[in-house]
Amino acid sequence: MGEALSQFVEEAQHLSSSATVFSIAGWNVSQYVLYMFIALILVLLIVLISGRKLELIPHKKFTATVEYGYSFIRESVGADVIGEGFKKHIPFLATLFFMILIANVIGLIPGAKAAMGTISITWALAIISFIYFNFYGLKELGVFRYMKSFAPSGVPGPMIPIIWFLEFVSMVIRVLTLAVRLYGNMLAGHMVLAVFSLATTIFLQTAIFNMDFVTAIPAVAWFFLLFFMYALETLVAFLQAYVFTILSSSYIGMAIHPH
Repeated sequence: MGEALSQFVEEAQHLSSSATVFSIAGWNVSQYVLYMFIALILVLLIVLISGRKLELIPHKKFTATVEYGYSFIRESVGADVIGEGFKKHIPFLATLFFMILIANVIGLIPGAKAAMGTISITWALAIISFIYFNFYGLKELGVFRYMKSFAPSGVPGPMIPIIWFLEFVSMVIRVLTLAVRLYGNMLAGHMVLAVFSLATTIFLQTAIFNMDFVTAIPAVAWFFLLFFMYALETLVAFLQAYVFTILSSSYIGMAIHPH
């Protein structure tokens, strides 16, 4: 068991090393970006295949599943959170949800990288969401009304500059919270999966090669922990896509319907 433990500690120190960088047509592309493009291609394929023959009542399970996901975003994320005028924002929200979900699911494949496990990609998504809800806030209300909406009506005059400043800072920080929340959750989960997977492999190989039944006991324990974490991360993959999307929806609602 000591041999397996020493090898595990040595290998675990390299888990947090940077991703491999490929050179494609003179451009340096990291594994994270590569898997993000794979997720993009899959989303396009899903949209093209499911939308090829639209039916009033879908008979194919694949089309019905995609339609259910879209309806979920339309009703639970769009209509319930944004309210009036939600329909125009559903394509954006559905794109966010399916992109993040598929990228997260791809990251669960052994050997694959979780695209959302790098801060640069989550920053990009957060900035896109930030620009989107501010754009529609300005479009719906105009520059003056939108900026004025940072200070709710009924606030005493002397307090307006302070409240306005705090609300403005809070609005700007949203881009940070969106990016870091998604990145932190996905990185932590996949690091745990990597540790459990590495431990299972090393302890199991050592037990087989050395015919050491004592070492096989923790190998079995590691395997069951790995199985449990995979089930949990599958749920997290959906939840993080949902949380990012519903927060973006909430910010859109606050931008176009100020209180």
